[in-house]
Amino acid sequence: MVDKRYIRDALHGDIILPDYISRIVDTRSFQRLRYIQQLATCHYAFPSATHSRFSHSIGVYHLATRLVEDLADRFPGRISEVDVKLVPIAALLHDVGHPPFSHMLETPEVFATYANHEDWGRLILTDPECDIAVVLHETLGDEVDRLLAIMKGGKVEPFLHELVSSQLDVDRLDYLMRDQFVTGADVGGFDLERLLRAIKISDDGHLVVSSESISAVEAYLVTRWHMYESVYFHKLSMLTSVYYVRALARARELHEEGSLPLSLKMRDLLSNRNLTPYRYSQLTDSFVIADVFQWADHGDEILSSYAKRLSSRAVFHKQLRNVLNPKQVDELWSGLKEIVESAGYDGYHDLINAPLRKEGYLPYQEGINLEDGKDISEVSPLIRSISGEFARSMVFVPAEVRQQCEEYVEEQIASISQ
Repeated sequence: MVDKRYIRDALHGDIILPDYISRIVDTRSFQRLRYIQQLATCHYAFPSATHSRFSHSIGVYHLATRLVEDLADRFPGRISEVDVKLVPIAALLHDVGHPPFSHMLETPEVFATYANHEDWGRLILTDPECDIAVVLHETLGDEVDRLLAIMKGGKVEPFLHELVSSQLDVDRLDYLMRDQFVTGADVGGFDLERLLRAIKISDDGHLVVSSESISAVEAYLVTRWHMYESVYFHKLSMLTSVYYVRALARARELHEEGSLPLSLKMRDLLSNRNLTPYRYSQLTDSFVIADVFQWADHGDEILSSYAKRLSSRAVFHKQLRNVLNPKQVDELWSGLKEIVESAGYDGYHDLINAPLRKEGYLPYQEGINLEDGKDISEVSPLIRSISGEFARSMVFVPAEVRQQCEEYVEEQIASISQ
């Protein structure tokens, strides 16, 4: 009899972990995800959005298990018993390489040894110094190489990778439902059960959806669109993310010039240019929060100003209410800087640009295909309307000069358009 563990999830209900999955989950490398927030600083706008990469990863494992077992039943002979086992593990481990605060700190502005979370994840899963690599080797043996191939793609049938990473994968299904549930954002929703039933394997080895399920895919993509607009790109989340990144960048400057001592983990984050996977796998949100809050009392005015805003939720910059694209921001920047500096503020630290690049449905990046081979955007006017990318910028200034800056922007745009 195989030992099982039951986890009660607020979104999916009971999630069952076989013993070999529990062994992976119980490693220090994976438990670390409990202390990395899924939505970085979204809790400044949505106070209940404090869920972790841990709960999300468990949810993704659950959906992957359901879907791959269902596909194995519906398409006999297309998925081996080994892959039925490996795909959920790949889904479980897809976020193991995330840095503190998830994507927010995934930038060379912060990390002395910058690499994206997927690269760090592969290193953690293969470095014998990391306990999860040891457990995977003991549990899977030579199948670890196939697990990594499923996660990365390219050396396995495409649909195995697409289950874990594509425009309609179990990762996106879980985070859209979970993030909406936790934030309370009322942006509609989609029928998960219908979507899971709609997914099929094509003759050429890709995931496709049935033609009668177009409306279910439409609802999923529209939900994703609105979650970006309402939650992921909320102005408070964008602004506080800039505050954190700039505070950490300033801390590195001060530390490397000898005026700011750092904790061991903060040194690993900011200044260790030989950071190992093991040391990386010990980094969590908690030490970043603790150190940043402490810096509110530091003598450096730049560092303390960012830290005070984050720790006390005071004197936040205000967003210009003008809708601007990146080209307009570039053209207007010098004039905005002059206004800010004329009022006695700093032209860099008090004039903030948070560029947004929102992706709707992108058919040219592993699009969602129907059984007849057509991309779903070819038959859905609704999906065509949210296809492609668009970029805009959020510009933040001190509250005292917001109206003056907005008037300047309106005047300049009006003169350009004449």
